[in-house]
Amino acid sequence: MTASMRLAQPEFWNRQLAERMAEMAEIRERGPFAHTSYINPLTAETESFYAATRYDEVVEISKRPKDFCSGKGAVSVPDMPEEALNFFGSFINMDDPRHARQRGIVARSFTPRQLQGVLDSVETICAEVIDGFCQDGEADLVQVFSQPFPLLIICDMMGIPRSEFETVLTATNVILGGGDPEYTGDGDPLEALFTAGMALTALMGELAEERRANPTDDLTSKLVHNDVGEDMLDPSEIAPFFILLAVAGNDTTRTAISHGMNLLGLNPDQRRLWQNDMDGTGPTAVEEVVRVASPVTYMRRTATRDLSLSGQDFVEGDKVVLMYASANRDPRIFDHPETFDVRRDPNPHLGFGGPGPHFCLGAHLARREVSVAFRQLLTRLPDIEVCGDPVPLQTMGMPLVGGIKSLPVRFTPTEPVGS
Repeated sequence: MTASMRLAQPEFWNRQLAERMAEMAEIRERGPFAHTSYINPLTAETESFYAATRYDEVVEISKRPKDFCSGKGAVSVPDMPEEALNFFGSFINMDDPRHARQRGIVARSFTPRQLQGVLDSVETICAEVIDGFCQDGEADLVQVFSQPFPLLIICDMMGIPRSEFETVLTATNVILGGGDPEYTGDGDPLEALFTAGMALTALMGELAEERRANPTDDLTSKLVHNDVGEDMLDPSEIAPFFILLAVAGNDTTRTAISHGMNLLGLNPDQRRLWQNDMDGTGPTAVEEVVRVASPVTYMRRTATRDLSLSGQDFVEGDKVVLMYASANRDPRIFDHPETFDVRRDPNPHLGFGGPGPHFCLGAHLARREVSVAFRQLLTRLPDIEVCGDPVPLQTMGMPLVGGIKSLPVRFTPTEPVGS
């Protein structure tokens, strides 16, 4: 089996990040596109896609939604069944004008100014989560911190009561687990995926109806209720948006924090630079964590017509997969791309997607979360260290998020700061 063919195999993705990226470098140097066959898990049929592995091609495709669209099938490699669109058919899977309408509605309530209260709460929630394990001396960082921290922020932002947190956590783990049996159980992983989608759809449908009738100051209210005649999301559109938020706003931050802590363990000199100059090094360090971790593994586009790019011919309907982690290590753009450098500047990474209509709306919130997470962890638990190998997700194929599900750490116990 060739290296490019292994891109679609679980064995490729279930390895450590450095091992995957070493093989990806070989694929990238053979050319900007790698043609790859795979077995569609939904149909059991052999299909194929082109993996865009270099930075310039990923950027170019991102900027050309009329030639490479998001709304034909899905942004995942396999086309999404029609019934699944009820749960997962958010505007990330749409093209204009539907995409522009829904994204525009969300964008009105997703500016830094509108989200100032949420941004302010990041510090408080981070401290609360660290309080929960800071006396233990050792922990699984994913379970006690990386996982609950961003999801609590999202739930509070949407107005989901804390009593529903475990429901949301369980469902999002299934959706983002890529078929990992630890999350899906012994049954059919696709059935588990649909069950999780239905659970979140029911929860968000009830909340949207309640907020439409009795609005508060949460994001759900802003999206479904107004008194000035602006277009709003229908209650049926809230659940797919929330599931998108759980992917883009939860697991990406969770993955960046987990990979970031592991990177600091592997690069103690870079840890010292960051820890000794939080204000000066913090902004570039956060960007470097996002570049190297590249939490969103890929997004798919579909050719809308016959065309050529960088010597590769495409026909209408061809699937093109934007490999963000590979692009973020392209030596044509980044000097010493395999080096973790917390002072790297400039750093034009694609960790929040490429330029164009689908660039991440919540990039400012994600940056804030990662920044606060490491500032508090390295200040309150100054000797925290990784004490075992990270455990990657055991996926069925190409995961949208290249997650870590376990990362053991140890530290000197400290007292909580909360009341």
